Amino acid sequence: MTWVYWAVLSAVFAGVTAVLAKVGVENVNPNLATAIRTTVVLLLTWAVVFVAAPPGPISIPGRRTMVFLVLSGIATGLSWLCYFRALQLGEASRVAPIDKLSVVFAIVLAGIFLRERLTWQHAVGGTLIVAGSLVLAWKGR
Repeated sequence: MTWVYWAVLSAVFAGVTAVLAKVGVENVNPNLATAIRTTVVLLLTWAVVFVAAPPGPISIPGRRTMVFLVLSGIATGLSWLCYFRALQLGEASRVAPIDKLSVVFAIVLAGIFLRERLTWQHAVGGTLIVAGSLVLAWKGR
């Protein structure tokens, strides 16, 4: 299975997440909702590590890797806290497209910090994502 397969599954689950989270956050503090969701993700991912890991001891990543994984976890947590608050205040069909602007931020940051080569396809695709997000988020009279 290629990266495209996994990316499509990620998008499907993210779409399902928006709808489930919108219902789940209706009558609860969004920070508590995020904590509950995070606990479930934590338990699920550790279960996958132990079930899918090759036999033998699990190797601990090096210091640099750990620093970046911790920073990524902090960014994820902050993203989820903001996302749940946005879902509580707005419609899922309008919040989710704005959240997907993360794709554009990832493209720009990958070019700057990872020195990935950005092509005209990145520019056109990123522009279309921004335009689509704005169209979907904008509410006419």
